[in-house]
Amino acid sequence: MEDRTDFTNADKGFVGTASQTEIKDTSGRVVWDLSAYGFLDAECPDTANPSLWRQSLLTAKHGLYQVADGIYQVRGFDLSNISLVEGDTGVIVVDPLLSVECAAAAMALYREHRGDRPVKAVIYSHSHADHFGGVRGVVPDGADVPIIAPGGFLEHAVSENVYAGTAMNRRAIFMYGAMLPRDATGQIGAGLGPTTSTGTISLIEPTSSITETGQEEVIDGVRIVFQLTPGTEAPAEMNFHFPDRRALCMAENATHNLHNVLTLRGALVRDPRVWARYLTEAIEMFAAGSDLLFASHHWPTWGTRELTAFLSQQRDLYAYIHDQTLRMLNQGYTGTEIAEMIQMPPELDRVWHTRGYYGSVSHNVKAVYQRYMGWFDGNPAHLWELPPEESAKKHVEFMGGAQSVLPKAEAALAAGETRWAAQVLNYVVFADPGDTAARELLARVYEELGHGSENATWRNFYLQGAAELRGDKPTSTLDTSSPDVLMALSIEQIFDSLAIRVNGPRAWDTRLTIDCVFTDLKDEVRLSLANGVLTQTRTHEGTPADLTLTLTKPQLLRMVAAGELGDVHADGDRRAVTTLIGLLDDGDRDFDIVTP
Repeated sequence: MEDRTDFTNADKGFVGTASQTEIKDTSGRVVWDLSAYGFLDAECPDTANPSLWRQSLLTAKHGLYQVADGIYQVRGFDLSNISLVEGDTGVIVVDPLLSVECAAAAMALYREHRGDRPVKAVIYSHSHADHFGGVRGVVPDGADVPIIAPGGFLEHAVSENVYAGTAMNRRAIFMYGAMLPRDATGQIGAGLGPTTSTGTISLIEPTSSITETGQEEVIDGVRIVFQLTPGTEAPAEMNFHFPDRRALCMAENATHNLHNVLTLRGALVRDPRVWARYLTEAIEMFAAGSDLLFASHHWPTWGTRELTAFLSQQRDLYAYIHDQTLRMLNQGYTGTEIAEMIQMPPELDRVWHTRGYYGSVSHNVKAVYQRYMGWFDGNPAHLWELPPEESAKKHVEFMGGAQSVLPKAEAALAAGETRWAAQVLNYVVFADPGDTAARELLARVYEELGHGSENATWRNFYLQGAAELRGDKPTSTLDTSSPDVLMALSIEQIFDSLAIRVNGPRAWDTRLTIDCVFTDLKDEVRLSLANGVLTQTRTHEGTPADLTLTLTKPQLLRMVAAGELGDVHADGDRRAVTTLIGLLDDGDRDFDIVTP
């Protein structure tokens, strides 16, 4: 705790912050409040882990910072940072935050101090929404601004936010704690940043892709060398170096915490093996030519020696977790067992930036196990377990009923056995979600686990779980399937998203074919529904369809949203569209998590 280097670096180059603390959308709804974390200026109370309190105090700092000659960051205006690199005639924007309103406020702060410099280009470092969603807050409507992204960006950006977007958004409420009160007993941060803003998500399709490591571009007089890092923190991601500024942007591949191999909101499992190798490659390519390392979260690191050590320790962090998990799984241990057994090297345990504020060693080990071995641990008893609700009822019955379990759970909690108390009380709640005494006791257990957690996302999960057990269940206002994101979907992705929604059992006996002729894309696609599966093909051997639609991509999106043909030209059995749409299920944005 006596090491104050991070505080010095987080304050370095401070220029100023916004005078208006609330950022609002066009309806007047507050989507971000810069003053929300002022309570962190006090001493850490016993309702928070001191290490996490320290991290949250650092991530809550907000304002415009000069990090090098001609390079600025606005931090604390969202979960992520927006970086601004000044060129000959304007500014290059790197990662324009999650929401339009926050990005616009950040640009306004920059221009207040640096003048009305035009945006000459936007760089998306990777395919997560908090690094592109605010783009329309920095690019004026109709402006011809180059948008640069790593190869594969669009596919991954839209698929993650649409295919499983409903479930991910529901779990993101738990992970980021955005609906919890901001106070010493509630949400104090997300480890990677304060939390997610709740404004408008936008997307402008990239105009240029980076397709190979070493690719060099000159934008507004600024020379940039790119390093592709697919399969690391995001499926499409890149680091980049400004050789003439001796500055290195590490995107989200090296930040001041242990990141996630698998996020608690859900995603594809990442590959810590290649993650570590790309960090080695970044050291070899860029470290000696850099005096500054900055990233899309947290504060920079200055000094060639310091940033090289930082990258080396980050590299060793992911490599160690990967290698030791594989070593022990090959000795027969399961992911849960390895997570309890693994010991981190003392050198990595002694530095702040390897702490598990966002990812944790525990759930990252389980993710590595999952990546290689899947969900099954090899024990036949786990091959065909009862579903949670039925299992819970039988557990409680075997334990003598709820009246027997609750006093024992109280005793376990008093003895400090909070993990066990959570496990057995979860059975009681799932066996009888109307048992108010069990719900309240489990909420108390979750609070204790949350208040003791060093990991911000664990804390948020526990505290959101406690809130929902007590009846405080919010609805997310964050919409990752915004009109911009939907328009960026390819026709194939649009039809894939429909196929995911087909209610298989209800569609078993339905057979239909629809030909879609897209006048704007010069493309034709046949949709076929059979056996509860919606298939798309571009060849159909001249067999007639039940219905032929002549339309544009925007008309397709409107038709799906409205559930009817609308202004689409149709030849054939028009009932085919209403039949198909009638077989689609909507996702449940509010599905239960802590109760059955």
